Amino acid sequence: MDHARRMTARALAHAMLAGGRDEAGLAARMAVCLSDRPPWLAALAQAMARVPGEVWQRLDVPALAARVEAHDGFAEAWFSDRRPEARHWLLRSPETLAPALAPLERPHWPTVGALARGLGLTPAGLWRLTLPVDWQRRRPLAQQHYRQALVPRRSGGWRLLEVPEPHLRAVQRRLLTQLLNDLPPHAAAFGFTRGRSVVQHAALHAGQGRVLRFDLQDFFSTVHAGRIHALFKALGYSTAVARALTALCTTATPDVWLRKELRLGWPQRQRLRDPHLPQGAPTSPALANLCAFALDARLSGLAERFGARYSRYADDLVISGPASLPVRAVAAWVAGIAEDEGFVIHPRKTRSLGVAQRQSVCGIVVNRHPNLPRDAFDRLKATLHRCVLDGPASQNREGHADWRGHLHGRVAWAAQLNAARAEKLKALLARIDWQR
Repeated sequence: MDHARRMTARALAHAMLAGGRDEAGLAARMAVCLSDRPPWLAALAQAMARVPGEVWQRLDVPALAARVEAHDGFAEAWFSDRRPEARHWLLRSPETLAPALAPLERPHWPTVGALARGLGLTPAGLWRLTLPVDWQRRRPLAQQHYRQALVPRRSGGWRLLEVPEPHLRAVQRRLLTQLLNDLPPHAAAFGFTRGRSVVQHAALHAGQGRVLRFDLQDFFSTVHAGRIHALFKALGYSTAVARALTALCTTATPDVWLRKELRLGWPQRQRLRDPHLPQGAPTSPALANLCAFALDARLSGLAERFGARYSRYADDLVISGPASLPVRAVAAWVAGIAEDEGFVIHPRKTRSLGVAQRQSVCGIVVNRHPNLPRDAFDRLKATLHRCVLDGPASQNREGHADWRGHLHGRVAWAAQLNAARAEKLKALLARIDWQR
């Protein structure tokens, strides 16, 4: 019993350290850990929330576990018929990542000079790319390492693309090749990951009684530089090297650009002022996946608790399960866990889809098996038919530079989802006279 009590105390300590120190958050995470909310749990959460901040900052897992074991309610529970049992281990990001990454070989960059040589830069070149944030943010636009562009979202509003200049993009690609591509994201992450695809993400939720979809708001810009620095530190790099790596992969949107561009909402502008992952940099998807490791781990545990399944494709979160899935309870848990992990659920994009509705995941219908939506199939079939009759140029209304390649790609995508139906599309494609 002593071993079980000690391990349960450590599991609760991990759960408490996996997020904020507010009483409700502590209680919620411990309840997930135990898959139960015994009467003494609220008192334990209250006691831990009262620990002074400066003391809490010094607590590690063993020290906090000792406090849990010493708590009267926890101790008495082991002499009752309802002994605590740890069912889910909730881990904060560095502690979750470190064991998974430990066996991997990583570039040996003990100093900033070694980092510069490894990335093919001179010390002066690396210095110019890693200038302090305050100076970087106030530089004239002509001297910035990124170019900003707003693109409209299909659901309304605007998305900011921050595209690195060629000299920085080349360095980021080397960093991606030498380090980031070899770091494994959580098994539930399907976007931007080699060997995983959006079709696999959708297929996981096929044939379920209830499909819940959630969207992370401003996915990249909510991942701030502090989290990236913590990740590189967890990989074993020194503070100076981690700081340089962070500066290479994050940016603070220039003040002069934010002042003149008023189409972004106030919350977006506030996130962009601080150093964050830029949407448009080749390193951002891999880093965002790694920083979402704890989010994926906790939501996987939550889904398991309700007899459901979970996966994520970039900012698209999906939980599916039986028709009896308690939608409101799951949605509240998802929003709370996301906030606890530093992300924000978009309130207007949450969807609950039953079997009587078209259940779609990333544009793929999953009511029975992954399939192309009927209206999308019909539109593509009609386009190909008109290409046969009137010539392909007559249907290229959006001015695609490679219209032939575009149509081949759309037919190939349909074939991935439903090979039998796609045969009709392939037959039409083969009849098009591309000389007309």
